[in-house]
Amino acid sequence: MDFKAIAMGLAFALMWSSAFTSARMIVADAPPMAALALRFLVSGLIGVGIALAVGQSWRLSRAQWRATLIFGLCQNALYLGLNFVAMQWVQASVASIIASTMPLMVAGLGWAVFGDRVRPLGVAGLGAGVVGVAIIMGARLSGGVDPVGMGLCFAGALALSIATLSVRGAASGGNVMMIVGLQMFVGAAILASASAALETWEVTWSARLVWAFLYTTLIPGVLATWVWFKLVGRIGAVKAATFHFLNPFFGVAIAAAVLGERLGALDLLGVAVIAGGILAVQLSKQA
Repeated sequence: MDFKAIAMGLAFALMWSSAFTSARMIVADAPPMAALALRFLVSGLIGVGIALAVGQSWRLSRAQWRATLIFGLCQNALYLGLNFVAMQWVQASVASIIASTMPLMVAGLGWAVFGDRVRPLGVAGLGAGVVGVAIIMGARLSGGVDPVGMGLCFAGALALSIATLSVRGAASGGNVMMIVGLQMFVGAAILASASAALETWEVTWSARLVWAFLYTTLIPGVLATWVWFKLVGRIGAVKAATFHFLNPFFGVAIAAAVLGERLGALDLLGVAVIAGGILAVQLSKQA
């Protein structure tokens, strides 16, 4: 893995993890699925507009269209939709920690579906990541975490794993920003329908809600998704997914700084174990 890929991965992890905090702000004042559908609509318009401005085409390959639809469903409608709903009951830091289990799911699905090989050192690294997550989650569970919210977050992580593997076909062949915009429209359509059927549209307007919505739309929504597509195309889905192990550190740290959520000694220990797991996984890929 070269320096540029590492920088892209770190930038993605930081932007992606910050979305848990901004999402927590949004769901405090607005219905989660409706707010997320609007975010995807705006992000999609921006993404497609940028794509057209730089000369990208609507004409995608069959693999790109398939991956765009799957990614829009799994990452946007399911992963983010389930997390937005869950954060009505669980803290932003908890949601980010659960999301960090995704690399293990990606590796397992990659082995089972695509025949990807994971070396013993890589398996040990993934195991260390899970142990680190368990340390952090153990501390959180002792303080009382809503089981329904946790279940929704884990289901979302599984959906994101499927989405991550699906971008193998979307990350090649160009038109990356167009794909980013189009998959936002898929998520917007699904979540708008779900919101109309299941939610009451009541919004408590505030400056915090507006700024959180704008930030979530532009940074995690458009920029982080574009970086993710480029990263998967550069180093592959399983390697790229290991950067999600940074979610506990960034997610907990940002939630502590912005929302005042607790950051304890076991959180730091878990992050250290997770960092060791990332190193092991990356070294195994170079062997």
